[in-house]
Amino acid sequence: MTALVALVIGVAIGAGGSGAETRSVAGPQPTVTVTEEAEPAPTVTITETVTSEAEQPQETEDSGPTTTMAGDGQYLVGEDIKPGTYKTAGTDGGFACYWARLRNATGEFSAIIANDNITGPARVTLKKGEYFETKRCQPWKRVG
Repeated sequence: MTALVALVIGVAIGAGGSGAETRSVAGPQPTVTVTEEAEPAPTVTITETVTSEAEQPQETEDSGPTTTMAGDGQYLVGEDIKPGTYKTAGTDGGFACYWARLRNATGEFSAIIANDNITGPARVTLKKGEYFETKRCQPWKRVG
């Protein structure tokens, strides 16, 4: 029976009983970190220009009606072109340059104030409210 008691005590000691224990102590466990790289956010630049009232562009003489006429057309003086005296170098081709000062844009013969067919330089003075018609002429430029 002594042998049996000794056997039970030996098994108890081997199974973690109160006897001498042999343990292996592990050091700190390594930590694995997985980092995902995110795509950089797009950069947006907003530029706002603020000008004071004193810096606002002033209306210049070039604003509004023009002071040149290039090509064929009919122009309302004071709206499309500025009133004043205009000159041209003459015809832009083989046929005579035609110009007309008109009371209105009806196209009727009675609307003509003055007109001419020219081949060389010419000047015409236009008044506000009149229509000016030009055909086959080099550009007209305001000179006064």
